[in-house]
Amino acid sequence: MLLQLRVTVPPDRTERVRELLERDPGTAHLAVLPGAALSPPGDLVLADVARESADGLVDALRALHVDRDGGISIEAVDAAVSRAAERAERAAPGEGADAVVWEQVVRETASESTLSVSYLAFLTIATLLAGIAIVNDSAVLVIGAMVLGPEFGPLAALAVALVHRRPPIARQAARALLVGFAAAILATTAIALAARGLGWLDPGLLTADRPQTGFITAPDRWSVVVAVLAGVAGVLSLTSAKSGALVGVFISVTTVPAAADMALALALGGGAEFAHAATQLGVNLTGILVAALATLGVQRAVWRRVPRARPRPALRHTVAPGNHPADTVANPGRTING
Repeated sequence: MLLQLRVTVPPDRTERVRELLERDPGTAHLAVLPGAALSPPGDLVLADVARESADGLVDALRALHVDRDGGISIEAVDAAVSRAAERAERAAPGEGADAVVWEQVVRETASESTLSVSYLAFLTIATLLAGIAIVNDSAVLVIGAMVLGPEFGPLAALAVALVHRRPPIARQAARALLVGFAAAILATTAIALAARGLGWLDPGLLTADRPQTGFITAPDRWSVVVAVLAGVAGVLSLTSAKSGALVGVFISVTTVPAAADMALALALGGGAEFAHAATQLGVNLTGILVAALATLGVQRAVWRRVPRARPRPALRHTVAPGNHPADTVANPGRTING
C-alpha cells in the first residue's frame, strides 16, 4: 500500500527534504527534479512511500514549512511493481491497512462537509424517498434512502475537526448538518402537504400498522448500540481507506428515514410521531458523533505509539532572513507528532 508524495520545495530546502525521504525506511522510489515547479517556483520532489510512513513524513515536511512556501500533494498508488516497493512496505512499521494519514483524512472529510447544492439535493431526495418508503411501508425504499443520504460526511468531518482542533471545519460541518436536515425536512413537508391536499395522504397513516418501517419511530437501547457501531465502522472505513465498508454504515442507521417521518408528521399533524422521529434522529446523530470521536481518539493515541511509525530526523532548519523569524531553528532529534 503505497502513496505518492509530490512535493514542491523551495531550493533552499531541497537537500533537507531529499535527506529526510532517503532516511525513511518506508521510501520506495525517490526523484528530484530541479527547477521543475513553476507555481510556486521551486524544485519538484516525487516519492513513493509506504502508507505507514506517510503521516510522519508529511508532519516533518510541514516542520520545514514546505506547506507554506511550496506544496504537498498525496495520491494513492494503485500498483507498484518493484522490489524497492516490497522492501519499503516490509521496512515501514505497522500495517498499511491500519495506518492513518491524518492530513489526508482531514482534507477528505472537509471536502465532504461543504454545504453545496449537490449535498442539499442528495439529502432532500433521500428524505423524499424515505417518506415514500414510510407511506408504502417499504423496507427496500428505506435502504435506498439510507444509501443515498450524504449526512455521514459532515458527521465524520465534525468528529475529525474536534479531535484535531480545526474550528473552521467544525463550523462548516455543523452548518451542513443543521441546514441540510432543515432544508430536507421542509421540502419533504411541503411535498407531503401537497399530497395531502390531493387526497393521497391522510392522518391515519401515522397510526397505521407498519411492520417494515415502524422501527423508525421506535427508538430504544438498540438504536444507541447501532448508532455507536455505525460511527466506529464509518470512521475506520475512512481512516483505513476501506470506503466499501461505508455502504454498511449507510444502511444501518435511520437518520434520513427519521427526518422523513418528522416531515410527514408535520404535514399530517402528528405531534407524538414527530417527537418519536426527532428522538430517533437525535439518538443516531449523537451516537455516531460520540463513537466517531472516541474511535479517532483511540486511533491517534495508538498510532503515535507504533515503534518508528514517525520519522525522527535530526534536522536543523535555517530559514532565509525575513521569512519566518519565529521558526528559524528546529531542535535536533525532535520527535514530530501531528
